[in-house]
Amino acid sequence: MNDAVPEQHEVSRRSVLGAAGAAGAGLALGATPAAAEEVSAREPRRQGGTMIGVPFQRRSAVRVALIGLGNRGGAMIELYLAVPGVKVVALCDPVRAKAERAAAKVVAAGQPAPAVYVHGDHDYEQLLKRGDIDFAHVATPWDSHFEIAKSALLNGVHVGVECPVALQLDQLWDLVNLSERTRRHCMQLENCCYGRNEMRVLRMAHAGKFGDLLHGAGAYNHDLRGLMFDPAYYEGPWRRLWHTRLRGDLYPNHGFGPVANYMDLNRGDRAVSIVSVGSPSLGLAQYRAANMPAGDPSWKETYIESDRTISLVQTARGRVIRLEHDVSTPHPYSRINSLGGTLGLFEDYPERIYIEPDHKNDEWGDFSKYAEWDHWLWKEHANPPGGHGGMDYMLVFRLMQCMRLGLVPDFDVYDAATWTSPVPLSNLSIKQHGMPQRIPDFTRGEWKKPRPGMDSEKPAEV
Repeated sequence: MNDAVPEQHEVSRRSVLGAAGAAGAGLALGATPAAAEEVSAREPRRQGGTMIGVPFQRRSAVRVALIGLGNRGGAMIELYLAVPGVKVVALCDPVRAKAERAAAKVVAAGQPAPAVYVHGDHDYEQLLKRGDIDFAHVATPWDSHFEIAKSALLNGVHVGVECPVALQLDQLWDLVNLSERTRRHCMQLENCCYGRNEMRVLRMAHAGKFGDLLHGAGAYNHDLRGLMFDPAYYEGPWRRLWHTRLRGDLYPNHGFGPVANYMDLNRGDRAVSIVSVGSPSLGLAQYRAANMPAGDPSWKETYIESDRTISLVQTARGRVIRLEHDVSTPHPYSRINSLGGTLGLFEDYPERIYIEPDHKNDEWGDFSKYAEWDHWLWKEHANPPGGHGGMDYMLVFRLMQCMRLGLVPDFDVYDAATWTSPVPLSNLSIKQHGMPQRIPDFTRGEWKKPRPGMDSEKPAEV
């Protein structure tokens, strides 16, 4: 049950809808280059005050709803149930069996049976109108992320969305405006920011161990060919079909988010432009030819997504970030996760470090010897539950902690928009033969003010 004062600046749903409709600047993925360039340079009129530094309302317990209970949502529910002070009160998925399995986990954890919404792809709208949801976790196919996040905000619900938060530039601006108007946070649930290595590098960077920061790199290089053609893994071919629609970086967040944190983007620096190039699209078609029977529906698909997309992001302070995306060729998994400065650098996969004065003679150092720089979350939770090496749990624990204690979240809607903007902008850059694209200033100038982010202090649990 919520405590004390109501959330600030309640806005009627009608007024927000009207303002959102007036925001303008639509960028369909198939828009002409000239129209896209105009949109990327345009800054819609602000519709509310900034959400930078806005804390959550303090709560004795956080009431959570999960929307989408497939591979991702079905796994995340157990982590919410493992965090003290969290109540899972509602679940939504059009596949009834998935919702019922998730509900059984809630009951097995000793909580009351949650409400279940299973009547089609839009039943989330009824869930979000309940009036007793504090936070909604969205883990549905990408196409639906924007509409669900918008519905949550319009119904006064804080929302976290799996990557990417939206797929079009105008949608990113709409979420910024709606978050500001409704005074509700809309966050990209970027779990890789909470990885142990990422948080250790973050603290070292902020302490000056790498000197003045110069460059970084991040990626989503993950061979997904088998999974994308496996009907038992994804609910339908929705992820594979995106390879028939865009040529750019479909999934930049895992690589971009951590490096953005190292460099304090939106907190003293910002991403100002992106230029992208892409290889031919051959991997999925060759995999299909070698593995799929002649009658498989995938034979009707034409793949245009570059097998490897490489992007360079320039920041206002002159730093350079390299982003890569490749899910359709054979290679070991890598997020690259690199950071370099005037005193040396760190590179992941495998993890290694070389900084002055600790290392010399061109020999990499042992990163495990820098455990003293671990973030307090990893010192407090040395063996967290859940997948991805524990980073999923760290994200959930920290987010729920911020909501219970009334803290400012570690990242906000401006970070969500920035980290996702390479999806449409890399596609436009490739279509324009490598022409640079402006990355909007979603903060509207607030990035110039340093402020806290992921490198948080441990709060007092009072």
